[in-house]
Amino acid sequence: MSEFRKCARTAEAAMRSVFPATPLQLNAHLSARFDADIWLKREDLTPVRSYKLRGAFNAMRKLRVSAPDQTIFVCASAGNHAQGVAYMCKHFDVQGVIFMPVTTPQQKIFKTQVFGGDNVEIRLVGDYFDDTLAAAQTYCSEAGAAFLSPFDDEDVIEGQASVAVEISNQLGSAPDHIILPVGGGGLSAGVRSFFGHSAHYTLVEPEGGMSLAAALETGAPVSLAHVDGFVDGAAVARIGDKTFARLSDMNLSDVLAASEDRICATMLEMLNVEGIVLEPAGALAVDALVDVADQIRGKTVVCVTSGGNFDFERLPEVKERAQRYSGVKKYFILRMPQRPGALRDFLETLGPEDDIARFEYLKKSARNFGSVLIGIETSSPQNFEALFRRIEQAGMTYTDITNDETLGQFVL
Repeated sequence: MSEFRKCARTAEAAMRSVFPATPLQLNAHLSARFDADIWLKREDLTPVRSYKLRGAFNAMRKLRVSAPDQTIFVCASAGNHAQGVAYMCKHFDVQGVIFMPVTTPQQKIFKTQVFGGDNVEIRLVGDYFDDTLAAAQTYCSEAGAAFLSPFDDEDVIEGQASVAVEISNQLGSAPDHIILPVGGGGLSAGVRSFFGHSAHYTLVEPEGGMSLAAALETGAPVSLAHVDGFVDGAAVARIGDKTFARLSDMNLSDVLAASEDRICATMLEMLNVEGIVLEPAGALAVDALVDVADQIRGKTVVCVTSGGNFDFERLPEVKERAQRYSGVKKYFILRMPQRPGALRDFLETLGPEDDIARFEYLKKSARNFGSVLIGIETSSPQNFEALFRRIEQAGMTYTDITNDETLGQFVL
């Protein structure tokens, strides 16, 4: 057994005094759909609803041995890492100073404080994470505190590998195929380092944050010029140096991009069909099943559902994006003649399954035609073909703006 595997097993065993192993559940719905044995490793069921407390635990555990006088631990995070660190500060009875951006939702601040209690102090610094991180690192230097990296640390990687230890114990062997979400790379580096070549891997990044793919293409970690923050648990501009060292021999074809809108559809499916609440990053592995369907048929597959910290205030946006992705909701600008009865003529073009979700009409008396912003929900994407044909037959013109990101920022 390699030294890394031994250390990962030691870390996993030590964790049992803090929290139980998360379930590995065979999912009948997904297994039937993809003709494979699909198991979900439910990291959304840890005490902090993500795997992040594993790395925090292992890094703090080892520091407490090597530097027993170290009693102040610092992190910079707006999400799951902050909650994992807070939880472990309370467990080890040490002081934690957690830096979060000023823009962090109150719900996340509250949960972090609840997990850490009197053992943590939360400092809100900066509008952007880079400012928050700089403030945390400055504080570490001045106070002699220990900085806990969210992913780019060997002890953190080792701690995240405890996920693989549990999978091995629960399944009795390595699975044929493992699907993992990737942000900074701590989880994927740890699991892959533990199982080695005994399994095939698919790593999934959000389309708006392909930092691992960019690093594989160039041969070294690079900083992305722009990151879409919707999949906040995995939207990382630069893969870690240490994590990339463990992932650099990955085949680029095994690193997939998941569109943010399709992730929303997967989140709704898991909620409505299975009653499983996943955050966007937590749904990445399940979302990728469609892309690897031909590879996994008849095999034993593990999808790591990495987190379930979902703020239900985001549900309307998730539903909206899922509907647009699946083609059952569209927005268009209709050019309507300004005459009596024109609105009635448009309403008569609607089919029995077409529902108006939005209607904004700006009448300008000096013009013969007015513009109308319309949102339509229907039961099947095919219904829009018939609807648009009837609109054209009625002598009206329209512009579909459903996928126009620039215009959508202002009107949708």
